[in-house]
Amino acid sequence: MSTIAALATPPGRGAIAIVRVSGPDARAIVARVFSSREPLRDRGIVYGTIRAADGAPIDRALALTMAAPRSVTGEDVIELQLHGSPLAARETLRALLAAGAMHAAPGEFTQRAFLNGKLDLSAAEAVADVIDAETRAAVHASQANLAGALRRAIDAQRVALQTVLEDLGGAIDYPDEVPEPDRAALAARIDAIDGVLAELERDGERGRLVREGYAVAIAGPPNAGKSSLLNALLADDRAIVSEVAGTTRDTLEERIAIGGVPVRLIDTAGLRETADAIEQLGIARTERAIATAALVLVVIDGSVPLGTEARALLERTRARPRVVLFNKADRATAGYDARDPHEADALVGSVFTPATLDAVRAAIARHGWGGETIDLARAHLANVRHADAVARARRALADARATLAAAEPLDLISGDLVAASAALGEITGAAVTEETLAGIFARFCIGK
Repeated sequence: MSTIAALATPPGRGAIAIVRVSGPDARAIVARVFSSREPLRDRGIVYGTIRAADGAPIDRALALTMAAPRSVTGEDVIELQLHGSPLAARETLRALLAAGAMHAAPGEFTQRAFLNGKLDLSAAEAVADVIDAETRAAVHASQANLAGALRRAIDAQRVALQTVLEDLGGAIDYPDEVPEPDRAALAARIDAIDGVLAELERDGERGRLVREGYAVAIAGPPNAGKSSLLNALLADDRAIVSEVAGTTRDTLEERIAIGGVPVRLIDTAGLRETADAIEQLGIARTERAIATAALVLVVIDGSVPLGTEARALLERTRARPRVVLFNKADRATAGYDARDPHEADALVGSVFTPATLDAVRAAIARHGWGGETIDLARAHLANVRHADAVARARRALADARATLAAAEPLDLISGDLVAASAALGEITGAAVTEETLAGIFARFCIGK
């Protein structure tokens, strides 16, 4: 296998830059560009000079050596830590390539860690999830799978499936000597496995929320207090607030965290009839945001009688997941008092009071994820690939249960149980194709 090298820190100026080398010839290649008074040693840091192919000094640096197999990739790994000059980092990498290293492909260091048994495939994917995480909750969720939580959960169900197959095998191969397993007991064991997979699916949806966020469109007539609500939730004057109707003419998206879940708040233009061409464009974007958001947060001026625009918006959003807030209760509650029974559970208050903001946050959490605190330390399905594999496994288990219920020969369920186990093996990498691996690691950055 070739020896690879890549910049492991983000591009741009910084305190330090790290160039990573991994492979069987890592020591020899680094020795051609790095010189020091001390020899490179495992788990040791050596101070020396990095030189270009022509011998010209590039920078003074530290070399950290991690010998195989006790390294992140399972190979000899050396990290050159130099000053954070983009030029020095590029020249160092160029010198290593000239000395015989190959430039690493995206995710190739992590891919080698998987191939060398340092990580299972779900943990390898979690590396990218940690890098992409935008909230503390997303980091914690990714760290759980990186620590092997998903692998342990999947392996346990594959062991359970293998035990069932072994019990079936004896009865199928030696019917005169081994009695047929009790069908009701077999069905119960398959149900137990399916129950664990169903729980993983539920936790996967929560994990998706933590990683991708929950989209909430703030909609309402002009001057209802939409932008004021956005600013209050953000604790920042992000949106322009004015008594002039039509001030907001475009969508504005910001993020907050509620219960550890990133929530994408989309402030929209006020909905009303207008001849202004620019405002019409903003209203069209509002319509798209309402149509695509997971939740619509309808803000109505509750201090005045309900107008035509307010009534129309309330009526058209009744079939959508929504939270209704009658705002400006510090002035009056005429609109709230005249609300339709369909809005019986609407919130009432003022976006300038902490109690109203707490009620809005709680309502968003209740609609989005049941208001529960998401256990970020539990194993969860982290992506569509995982969800598809579990769905196929559950379909195979359903087929096996149907065979049992129909009193068909027991050997017919063996294929379904093998298929279920193979599908689950795709998650951890116990059964995976080269094409799948290429697709997974292509999303990684170079140097990881």
